[in-house]
Amino acid sequence: MGKNNSGIRLIHPILWISTLYFAMGVPFVTINAVSGIMYKDMGISDSQITFWTALIMFSWTLKPLWSPFLEICKTKKFFVVATQFAIGILFALVALSLPLPGFFKYSIALFAIIAFCGATHDIVADGTYISFLTNKEQAKYIGWQGAFYNLAKIISSGALVYFAGVLEKTKGVTHAWMIIMGIYAAVFFALAMYHSWILPKENKEEKKGKTAGNVRKELWEVITSFFTKPKIVWCVLFIILYRFAEGFAIKIAPLFFKAPRSSGGLGLSTSDIGLIYGTYGSAAFILGSVLAGYFISARGLKKSLIWLCCAFNIPFVVYALLAHYQPDDLLPVGIAVVVEYFGYGFGFVGLMLYMMQQIAPGKHKTAHYAFATGIMNLGVMIPGMFSGMISDWVGYKLFFIWVLIATVPAFLVTLFVPFPYSENKEEHN
Repeated sequence: MGKNNSGIRLIHPILWISTLYFAMGVPFVTINAVSGIMYKDMGISDSQITFWTALIMFSWTLKPLWSPFLEICKTKKFFVVATQFAIGILFALVALSLPLPGFFKYSIALFAIIAFCGATHDIVADGTYISFLTNKEQAKYIGWQGAFYNLAKIISSGALVYFAGVLEKTKGVTHAWMIIMGIYAAVFFALAMYHSWILPKENKEEKKGKTAGNVRKELWEVITSFFTKPKIVWCVLFIILYRFAEGFAIKIAPLFFKAPRSSGGLGLSTSDIGLIYGTYGSAAFILGSVLAGYFISARGLKKSLIWLCCAFNIPFVVYALLAHYQPDDLLPVGIAVVVEYFGYGFGFVGLMLYMMQQIAPGKHKTAHYAFATGIMNLGVMIPGMFSGMISDWVGYKLFFIWVLIATVPAFLVTLFVPFPYSENKEEHN
């Protein structure tokens, strides 16, 4: 186990890493995926769902801009607990807003605040992980970190969506989703209380001498040094376009599954969607991610990247096939999701590793990695905002053909993406 800044032995890290990264995953998954299924159940159009649920994800793109200011006052533990309590209250308010006539605008506004709190929570959670673990411990627990983040995905988009579908049959749609939002609220209240006790304490002495002026100067240095990195324009273009097609597909796919067959959808129940995404899809994603690590370590990132891009983008063809054939059986839908999510997990690792090895290196490695992930999220958010408008306009069949066309830029940038840093080079800051 590591030590805190006062040299006091900490409680075993896995006791707080597991719950901290589970708490990190839930708001992102809920806003990005679960809210869309809820709104679809409640009669909101695809264009409204995709535009607003994508737009309010903007906080995860902008979070590097306010992250330095969190260092001026209070502690990481304070912000972890405070944001979790706030998210719990906000989820409870979402539940109360659902029976109201203007529920969509009220709940979207509340989800936007949850997104801000969630992005802030990400900053201090990562900061806690980096600050209170040695380099050796960080490597040791990185797998646990990812596992519990994905557990949030399995429970949120799987188990709770499935449970919502069960509740709809007896409680009705509105009350079913009120209960689900209430469960989210209860979970975050419990997490906040647990972390107020379990998280390591930070040494406040380190914050002395830090002022808003100093932080602004440091932030400006971080920004300017990021955009003067070698070949940064092409690197940024790559991290934006690699996920361009995904930005369209990932928002519409669950809505397409939910839509009635008369509208070109598959007419699946909420429970079916929760079962497919939360179990089969998530398991395939984790398996793809693990295998990709071995694949890259054997070949090197530069030689592997085009194959990772193929794995990431080509499986979107399964949605075009589903839209064309509209199968009645759940089995081909489940197989399609497994194929797509396996490719998603396999290909996504390449993008994350590229940002770590080819964009982040340098004096401000952690901050520059945060900038890169923020830009990456922007590349998914913008197509996601307009995906519903396009699908409403052309229908699901032509929409998923468009998704396949939208993969072309990813292949082009991957073929010509620069590698400013040697893969074998040892970095010394």
